[in-house]
Amino acid sequence: MSKAITLYMHVHQPYRIRPYSIFDIGEHHDYFDKYDESDLNNERVFHKVADKSYRPMTALLYELLREHPEFRLSLSITGTFIDQAERWAPDVIESFQKLVSTGRVEILAETYHHSLSFHYSRHEFEAQVALHNDRIYEVFGVIPTAFRNTELAYNDELAKWADGAGYKAILAEGWDTVLGWRSPNYVYQPYGTQEISLLLKNYKLSDDIAFRFGDQAWEGWPLTSEKYVNWVENASDGPITNLFLDFETFGEHQWQETGIFEFFKEFVSAWIADESRQFYTVTEAVETFEKVGEITMPDTVTWADSERDLSAWLGNSMQKEAAKYLYELEKDVLRSGDSQLIQDWRYLQSSDLLYYMSTKWQHDGDVHTYFSPYDSPYDAFLYYMNTIRDVRWRIMQHHHLGGLDG
Repeated sequence: MSKAITLYMHVHQPYRIRPYSIFDIGEHHDYFDKYDESDLNNERVFHKVADKSYRPMTALLYELLREHPEFRLSLSITGTFIDQAERWAPDVIESFQKLVSTGRVEILAETYHHSLSFHYSRHEFEAQVALHNDRIYEVFGVIPTAFRNTELAYNDELAKWADGAGYKAILAEGWDTVLGWRSPNYVYQPYGTQEISLLLKNYKLSDDIAFRFGDQAWEGWPLTSEKYVNWVENASDGPITNLFLDFETFGEHQWQETGIFEFFKEFVSAWIADESRQFYTVTEAVETFEKVGEITMPDTVTWADSERDLSAWLGNSMQKEAAKYLYELEKDVLRSGDSQLIQDWRYLQSSDLLYYMSTKWQHDGDVHTYFSPYDSPYDAFLYYMNTIRDVRWRIMQHHHLGGLDG
């Protein structure tokens, strides 16, 4: 039986909030741009990650696409990433455009601002998906045919929405609690849908690269291309293995010194060397393989933390309060007609900003701490709530100036 890999990588950078104090409220609205030398400075962080990950990895992918006509992959690229790249590193956008121009790199649809809006406001969610589709067409000249939600947050209702919106495929975590005896290595029918197909992440094999590759204490270290090809071959009881990763895995989360780039190049070449093995884009995969059954996920499943639910972003009272106050502002923010205010409010929806407020401990807590630029989750919450207060102040200015009714 032939074997196939669906390789999907997520490209994203949030706008982190600077140390925004109570004394800034009503005085300064520069939540994201004040320059300093810390990891709270978005321009500095973007340049760092561009040098370590975006530039070398896009160059490697382009090389592999040129060398191997059989190689293909899928990407999701957030609007916030595009905004930052166009502003600070236009060559990075050009490198992604080169990949897409080969015709073998698919771009998936998602929310423009990497938000959890589906769980708070269907109107805002649909607006962000539309904004993202427009931006992807503007920058890359393609119209997405597959969908992934922020943080791979998925449930039956989302699948029904995506099916109604005309997408051919949607992605989710292949979580054991949901799958039971079934395997993530097949194409499935989402519960309650008509046409759309579901691809499930093989999290064990994906995380071998994303999280364990450089860990010398891991029993699988060092991970060679030959070893990994064997793992994929032997672990894949179905026709397809879905490897879903953050793009920044390459060079940022797993540093160049670990050998991650060499490993990836050798793995792709080794996999394709056997004519019975292929790579597919997400849409190609669901068009190639028949659905083998139905999957239902009434409760939201994500690709983060040991619980695989929304608790990475909404697990404590700070996170829930921040999200509640943010989305309560939707009506007044949109009615203001103030494009800068609307843009700032949407940048504040990035799930990363809630993630930084997590107070989990042990392994999950270590991961949250690694990704957070703040000294503590309480600092992240304090700065966030100060920006919320300033957004309210700006809304009130529109009231006073007659820009809002009532």
